[in-house]
Amino acid sequence: MTTHVESQAAPAPAEEFLNRPATPAQRIHAVLHRRPALSPAIVLVLAAVMFSLVNERFYALQNLSLVAQQVAVVGALAVGQTVIILTAGIDLSIGAVMVLASLLMAKLVADHHWPGWLALLAGAAVATAAQAVNGLLVTRVRLPPFIVTLGTLSVFTAISLIYARGRTVSLQPGTFLTWSGETVSLGQLHLTYGVLLMIALYAVVGYALRHTAWGRHLYAVGDDAEAARLAGISVNRVLLSAYVVAGLTVAVAAWILIGRVGGGDPNSGLNANLQSITAVVIGGTSLFGGRGVVLGSLIGALIVQVFVNGLALAGMDPNYQVLAVGILVIAAVSVDQWIRSVKP
Repeated sequence: MTTHVESQAAPAPAEEFLNRPATPAQRIHAVLHRRPALSPAIVLVLAAVMFSLVNERFYALQNLSLVAQQVAVVGALAVGQTVIILTAGIDLSIGAVMVLASLLMAKLVADHHWPGWLALLAGAAVATAAQAVNGLLVTRVRLPPFIVTLGTLSVFTAISLIYARGRTVSLQPGTFLTWSGETVSLGQLHLTYGVLLMIALYAVVGYALRHTAWGRHLYAVGDDAEAARLAGISVNRVLLSAYVVAGLTVAVAAWILIGRVGGGDPNSGLNANLQSITAVVIGGTSLFGGRGVVLGSLIGALIVQVFVNGLALAGMDPNYQVLAVGILVIAAVSVDQWIRSVKP
């Protein structure tokens, strides 16, 4: 009888395993899983501290203003890239669409004397239509996003070069489209309106992803499309909407680009496709979809620019800047794999 009571009182092996205290690594894993932007935020702070120790000019407001202005275009483009990657897709053509939209806007104003606001709407329509083509090829023809956007990258790049005849389109300062390049000063901090547009874009899309049904459906489709379909979510509609929303964000990025270069330039976004993906990946958004926050992409874009700026101030060879970005990407994907390897 005593033996029976003791056996009842002793915890089962399974219960003992479940009640085992979490290890420090498991706690860190759980925190990073809940807050995807935390790890890139830590990297950004450490990088800023490190480069400020190397060169005291790093923290000068003029230098920080330059960093913000340089990150505006890629930061805005990364918003649309984030939305697509959250669905477990990827867009290799997003920079080419931005260049096409910027050239159209600039030429409508310079060559056809359209009002700036109307040219902006036309450019937004073209950017949205181009991204809708990507979305339809993914959802209707059922082609992989990588293959679709790899093909449309060449298509949209060729259209841009043919339309602009490979020439830059210059606009007069003070026009509606170049307004995004004008500067607003807060003491010694000088920001362009393009930076403010980028921040507003993050606020709007971040709110939509976090507080709307569309945002919840987007995360559900990216995490497990089949489970989302069984739950009654129209997967194809959500995927198509992701590309359409990305098209609208690309139009804003094109407006910011026009303000930065003073017009339309067919060679202005040569690396924007990969730069936007780099910012999103470093920012903690999973390439496998379903995990990440849009704020992380802004942090990722800032990390890249901080490294480029900090290494330049330190007098390092520009090749080391490319090396640093490559290491950051590999490290970010490795952290993502570790976070996804075990359920928190």
